[in-house]
Amino acid sequence: MSEQNAQSSSAGVATEASAAIETAEASNDPKITPKDRLEELCVNTIRFLAVDAVEKANSGHPGTPMGMADMAFVLWTEFLHHDPRAPHWMNRDRFVLSAGHASMLLYSLLHLTGYPEITVEQLKEFRQWGSRTAGHPEYGHAAGIEVTTGPLGQGFANAVGMGLAEKMLAARFDGDGAFKPVDHYIYAICSDGDLMEGISSEAASIAGHLGLGNLIYLYDDNHISIEGDTKLAFSDDVKKRFEAVGWHTQKIDGHDRDAVRKAIRKAQKVTDKPSIIIARTVIGFGSPKLHGTAKAHGEPLGADEVKATKANLGWPQEPTFLIPDEVRDEFLRRTKKLSRARKVWEKGMTGWRARNPEQAALWDRYWSHDLPAGFETQLIEAGKSDKALATRALSGQVIQKLAELAPFVIGGAADLSPSTNTIIKASGNIQRAEDHVEPAPEVFANRNLHFGIREHAMGAIVNGLTLYGCWRAYGATFLIFSDYMRPSVRLAALMNIPSIFVYTHDSVFLGEDGPTHQPIEQLFSLRLIPNMTLFRPADGMETAMAWAWAVGKSEGPTLLVLTRQKLDLIARNANFDPHQIWRGAYVLDHYSEGELTFIATGSEVSLAVKTAELLKGRGVTARVVSAPCLDLFDRQDVDYHREVLGGDRSAIVAIEAGRSDGWYKYVNHDALVIGIDRFGASAPAEQIADHLGFTPEAIARRVEEWRGKTAKS
Repeated sequence: MSEQNAQSSSAGVATEASAAIETAEASNDPKITPKDRLEELCVNTIRFLAVDAVEKANSGHPGTPMGMADMAFVLWTEFLHHDPRAPHWMNRDRFVLSAGHASMLLYSLLHLTGYPEITVEQLKEFRQWGSRTAGHPEYGHAAGIEVTTGPLGQGFANAVGMGLAEKMLAARFDGDGAFKPVDHYIYAICSDGDLMEGISSEAASIAGHLGLGNLIYLYDDNHISIEGDTKLAFSDDVKKRFEAVGWHTQKIDGHDRDAVRKAIRKAQKVTDKPSIIIARTVIGFGSPKLHGTAKAHGEPLGADEVKATKANLGWPQEPTFLIPDEVRDEFLRRTKKLSRARKVWEKGMTGWRARNPEQAALWDRYWSHDLPAGFETQLIEAGKSDKALATRALSGQVIQKLAELAPFVIGGAADLSPSTNTIIKASGNIQRAEDHVEPAPEVFANRNLHFGIREHAMGAIVNGLTLYGCWRAYGATFLIFSDYMRPSVRLAALMNIPSIFVYTHDSVFLGEDGPTHQPIEQLFSLRLIPNMTLFRPADGMETAMAWAWAVGKSEGPTLLVLTRQKLDLIARNANFDPHQIWRGAYVLDHYSEGELTFIATGSEVSLAVKTAELLKGRGVTARVVSAPCLDLFDRQDVDYHREVLGGDRSAIVAIEAGRSDGWYKYVNHDALVIGIDRFGASAPAEQIADHLGFTPEAIARRVEEWRGKTAKS
């Protein structure tokens, strides 16, 4: 049956469904009202859209949408301020489905509330190639999908970032007593699996510490995971756990819609703590055989059980993807009522702009990320130094100028800001005034974030700050700890959002902390992620242009990989165009001719220069290529690759203090690749360089041996 025919025939079937439900419920409870019956019809529509989509795809997770339908219906139709006609309205409530496996719950709600991209045909194409209705919600596939979720716990932490983003924006623009431009909530639905993942503990801790009272989470406490009952591996007292980290907690029956309403209203009144509503639900609600079982979690119910479930809940067997007319009308009525909030806000915003023209102009800058013309030049000036400095120190200088030019740039570190040099000196910190006292609202006007030793949550919170829309946010730690936050980096790349990750202490040359802290495989491991741009700059100019890319050009995430040790200055001609750096690799001035070509990144560029000078004294000339960003170099055309690398890729020496494997993408296998294919050691940096062969003398010796072997072959 076509979508049009299905809809045209829905009225009669809807009457049948309504009558069936009315009969079933009335026989059990004569006090059920017409409103209750209509709500039950709406909730069952959500359930069976999910059931039918999973069944048609023969793949998916029907049980969780079936169990969460009651509380999702109440949230979306009575509390969530959103407007399908203006899905990017700045003051909308944000909704995060952290339990991303329940994606059909979200798609059903988006369709029923009127988001035009999620049609019935899209519901029927669930999990199919090219559809907007992927197996887990994917940011950018359709309006109303605020974030890509599925890796459990990520959405939980993303929502914390959004809550922090709102608090920071409100602190800057809600000073006019007559009107608040920023006044909304961040809602999330999370699952048992979300709470088992460690990232949720990290994120919950910081949310409670900062008193993010704009967060309201509904926890789908269904006691089931893939392997069976959660008691197999999970016996936390969730209520006590969240109370311990400063959350407001409630426990309810998740199928009691009045209880859901009361709980959300109560949570809205608690403004100094995030709230979690622990809603006991039954996975696979309505399925006679599979309700409350792991079987309902991650596979279709099966044709016989779908038939039995529809009969059990008084739902017609045909057509599939049924949406009764009463349900369409009810969702339209409720959504129109909620959308009035946008019109009221827009009217208030017009008056606010008239009263506060300077603030209004600043507001627009935050949302457009507008930067002054030629801002790159100012960043380059800030990054200049007449003496050897570590790129982390040069980055710190650039950040100060960037903070001046771009008020929407914010960030912090995982308890490492003195080491990562990421503090914005002109700003204060977002922190509590004292123990057990949540930060005052004005504290959120500061720009320095303290994530604590929580790299995993930091990455996801940075993504949430970025997704909110008005911020360019960064999070910093040591490169070795990028492993702790890799899922968040990967998701930033998957969503193609401009999150910024700053990684210092980028090689074995951090020294005495030893191999536990010395990255080896991390550089090429991160470069393997699509949609991501990794810079490993060699001096102040490259560092400045990396930051300029991150805030002005990037679409996906930018990673800045910086040294702990000081680096020698790199000589450049006065007419050098800094935008060459954005081509990813370029030939250094004064080293454009030679018998062989050195290519290096970061701290190894100055090493290549010194080695070239040493070889020059021995009658061997060498070109030197700095490659601050192989990701950008990969995007250049073949002619540019040939220009930079030279015509003979066997005559190249690649130098980088990390795994060597990835360099064979750029050089022939008979070229010389000097890397580190072992773990490091605890010793001063100079000793490490000597023992691992990263000195000019050692590299020159290897080059001479290599050339000798090549000449004989």
